[in-house]
Amino acid sequence: MSSTTQLDNLAVSLAEGLQPLDCKLDDDIQAKLISYICLLDKWNNTYNLTAVRDIQKMVPQHLLDSLSVNTYLQGKRVLDVGTGAGLPGIPLALANPDKEFVLLDSAMKRTRFVVQAVGELGLKNVQVVQNRIEDYQTENLFDTIISRAFTAMDDFVSVTEHLCAASGQLLAMKGRFPAQEINSLPDQWQIKSDSLEVPDVNAERHVVIITRK
Repeated sequence: MSSTTQLDNLAVSLAEGLQPLDCKLDDDIQAKLISYICLLDKWNNTYNLTAVRDIQKMVPQHLLDSLSVNTYLQGKRVLDVGTGAGLPGIPLALANPDKEFVLLDSAMKRTRFVVQAVGELGLKNVQVVQNRIEDYQTENLFDTIISRAFTAMDDFVSVTEHLCAASGQLLAMKGRFPAQEINSLPDQWQIKSDSLEVPDVNAERHVVIITRK
């Protein structure tokens, strides 16, 4: 398959997948999303950033999955904890140029890639931080703190609550409905969970919204 044909196929898959998500992105943003997974695919050969080896599958499993929580973001400042290869932070930052994103990960090889991707995509609303979440401090608290398969929810809450604004929220992206994890959360937190339908992803997906009572 020629590179042009592959890019066309990726673009079609993305455009078709965005429709049921009710996520309207202009052609320039969609092109940057494709450029991002092309860069991820290139770096993945050396740095092993994702277990998804088929770039065509990166469209639903990385791009559409990340964008499935787009409508749940609130406020101006967003922290992506354990961003890995920049997921869901980079797709969400591309879709929300009016919001400020901090993408945090403890591993240098991952943050090196994210810094490169942010630069190549021209993202002005993203700061990349290499640090452990337990050690990260900032005076400007976050309106939304999000994680994608980062850790168990009680750990997620305990290591991020000091960074969450009083009226802010934590968003945990999960596969199956995490009933046991939800039941283990402290009483001062209010929990809501929604199932997500991600096009071309044949697996359960949920988002858990955690706010202070």
